[in-house]
Amino acid sequence: MVAAAATVAGIGLALPPAAKQTDLWESYFREHFPASARSLAERIFAHSGVDTRQACVSPMIEDVSDWSTAKRMQRYLVEALPLGKEAVSRALTDADLSINEIGLFAVCSCTGYVTPGLDILLSRDLGMAPDTQRLFIGHMGCYAALPGLGAVGDYVTARGRPALLLCAELTSLHIQPAATRFDTQQIVAHALFSDAAAAVVVRPGGSGYALAEVVSVTDTATADHMTWDVTDLGFRMGLSPKVPNVLAQHVRGLVDGLLSRHGLTRGDVDGWAVHPGGPRILNVVERELELTAEDMAASRETLAENGNCSSPTVLLIVERLRRRVNPPERIVTLAFGPGLTLYASLLVRS
Repeated sequence: MVAAAATVAGIGLALPPAAKQTDLWESYFREHFPASARSLAERIFAHSGVDTRQACVSPMIEDVSDWSTAKRMQRYLVEALPLGKEAVSRALTDADLSINEIGLFAVCSCTGYVTPGLDILLSRDLGMAPDTQRLFIGHMGCYAALPGLGAVGDYVTARGRPALLLCAELTSLHIQPAATRFDTQQIVAHALFSDAAAAVVVRPGGSGYALAEVVSVTDTATADHMTWDVTDLGFRMGLSPKVPNVLAQHVRGLVDGLLSRHGLTRGDVDGWAVHPGGPRILNVVERELELTAEDMAASRETLAENGNCSSPTVLLIVERLRRRVNPPERIVTLAFGPGLTLYASLLVRS
């Protein structure tokens, strides 16, 4: 008997309160950066491609920049549990499944750690069956949703039972202390990142988007180009300006190889969900894959309305595509993160 395809049957999103990028700049970040960097920082914020973004802990209300990592992790649990519960509940409703039907619950997060983890605490709060298997995927960064999707997809195919994936990130907890020296990498990170949770229900067969394949490539020679270091004052982003150049070397081969194995070319894809690591990332992908402005619209709109939410972001874009009046037949997702690692998947409407 041929196993039914693992199919994305439901998606649920949970977004904290949003703020305008201009308000964040005027009310907080203008005075957060040293005077020597203020002019450049204002330009970076203005040209980030972000109009609004969300924060569980808004710096305009509560400044966490001098909090210890321990205090930030305590707050992570307080904020992440209700956000994750909301996203999961919406995904289950969208898929018309009950919590007891879930065989595997996977959670991706790189912005907070607690033990027992979100996978166990949410299982408790949502009333999952005691024999529900759990998987925590940590510290993979912005691309984590795609290996997470691959893992739950493999489970669904092998076991014939539905699975659930949650990506939850609270980047607002990791604002760094006011710098006394010029640090462009921190300016860029503070201009882009946002909070969100996204959950996906994957089941064997049925209507939705069948997961055709998940692929990746990692360029370990550039491992120092993107880092996420645990410090005494939260997690600190390292982001080299060379990242777009590395992506340019690999993204075309990754995507073309994925599509060719399914008898497809880029022209056969009518939905593109490209993780908006920033405007330069999107520009490079658009150029290297010879995509149109319309192809990139959902990714740019997500960056503008939600910012870079790390791992949930690509799922926000898929949901935007999925809710169009005429949903795409084929979606290619792309996400990038530490490694440097590129991940891609092919989703086919069923």
